[in-house]
Amino acid sequence: MFQVSVGSFLVLVSIVGHVASWPAVSVQLAGNNTETVQARKQEIIKVTEQLIEAINNGDFEAYTKICDPALTSFEPEALGNLVEGTEFHRFYFENGKDPLSKGKLPIHTILLNPHVHLIGDEAACIAYIRLTQYIDSNGMPRTMQSEETRIWHRRDSKWQNIHFHRSGSPTVPTK
Repeated sequence: MFQVSVGSFLVLVSIVGHVASWPAVSVQLAGNNTETVQARKQEIIKVTEQLIEAINNGDFEAYTKICDPALTSFEPEALGNLVEGTEFHRFYFENGKDPLSKGKLPIHTILLNPHVHLIGDEAACIAYIRLTQYIDSNGMPRTMQSEETRIWHRRDSKWQNIHFHRSGSPTVPTK
């Protein structure tokens, strides 16, 4: 058994077997790293919720603070094209229909089954179903669904969304 340091984790590796055959390798995280991993996953879920809240509130300034200036995305509004930067999104913040653009009507968003992949200490991927409940222009409650994946990168101790892919409903509700 020997120890290998991987990033901030101490990994214990044991190799069973001998030189003439393929060894079996087992890897275990030492100490309370399971708690650390869960805390980091919760951090990604929280920053994703903050991003969705900025979108729901029509707060472009808060949105751009959470997103990398070179953000890339595939989304229904882009009609299958890769969008780069946040200017494409500014249009929807400034000209979108209620309730998402101005926050005048109640809106509620649920992230169902968020699954976080940690990619080293500075990157993560989250995939989830997004349910958005809102009141339409006729005063009727409605729900939209989209499937989203977001890639996060930590720079200067701050998580930034660098790419997302959304399938399903556009962000701005239809009448």
